[in-house]
Amino acid sequence: MTEIQFVYVDVFAATPLTGAPLTLVPDADHVSDQQMRAVAREFNQSETTFVQRATTAAATRRLRSFTPTGQEVYGAGHNALGAWLYLASSGELRLDGDNTTFTQHIGEDVLPVHVRRDPDGAITVTMDHSPPVFGAVVTDRAGLAVALGLREEDLVADRPAQVVDTGAGHLLVPIRDRAAVDRAAPDAARLTAALREVGGEGCYLYTGETVDGSADAYARFFNPAMGIAEDPATGTAAGPLGAQLVAGGVVEPAASGTATVIVEQGHSMGRPSRITVTVTGARVQVSGSGLTVARGTMTLPEEA
Repeated sequence: MTEIQFVYVDVFAATPLTGAPLTLVPDADHVSDQQMRAVAREFNQSETTFVQRATTAAATRRLRSFTPTGQEVYGAGHNALGAWLYLASSGELRLDGDNTTFTQHIGEDVLPVHVRRDPDGAITVTMDHSPPVFGAVVTDRAGLAVALGLREEDLVADRPAQVVDTGAGHLLVPIRDRAAVDRAAPDAARLTAALREVGGEGCYLYTGETVDGSADAYARFFNPAMGIAEDPATGTAAGPLGAQLVAGGVVEPAASGTATVIVEQGHSMGRPSRITVTVTGARVQVSGSGLTVARGTMTLPEEA
């Protein structure tokens, strides 16, 4: 038998048991692909992340993340942000001053990660996404509404449901109000088919009607093809949403040229989260904080 250490990190969270729960294996150099998939199935979180030594000189760490169905995902969302929160708070990283830049190898990308320690000791991680790619638009709005368990009039009439990619391509669906977002009850098979038709990985419903008046969007995320019924905080979808809201003129940049978009998510699941997205031209960054809430040991069988 082999033992591995794991931690639970609540990401995009200010207090324990809020935000997005992440299972993290911080020392996974000797964990095989087969074992990673089995561990992810066992924990049954939306994503389980494994931290490994970098395999390229350009990166500080390599991160690999798997869904409960054993599929590997490559976006930089709560799966990656939680890893850096843990590495920084546990002393695994050497912070040179208050703000230090590292690099993460995810899939084929090596992207910067900025770690900031505030005077009170709180840590905030900011991750660069890839430049936004604006993809296909849904033409069958009535069919999409049915797949979401909504009426067509619940979708905003003059704004498209569109796939936007800043590392992972998600379908962004504007909804008229928060009540309709909360009422959504997707049909997994129909939504999976609708997503495949436009090349989307997951579906992000959002509205400008928020719980906190300082936020810009209230959202829910569904990814049935990956075994994710709903996710309480999705950085890989918040990044594309920020890019779309800025490109569409919904959120205007400040005089500095940078626009800040605050996304609320997870309220319908009892796990409120807050995601900050900044957009400067084609540069998209996602920021958040969180905390480690549990630690443990898992026993793995020896591989044949």
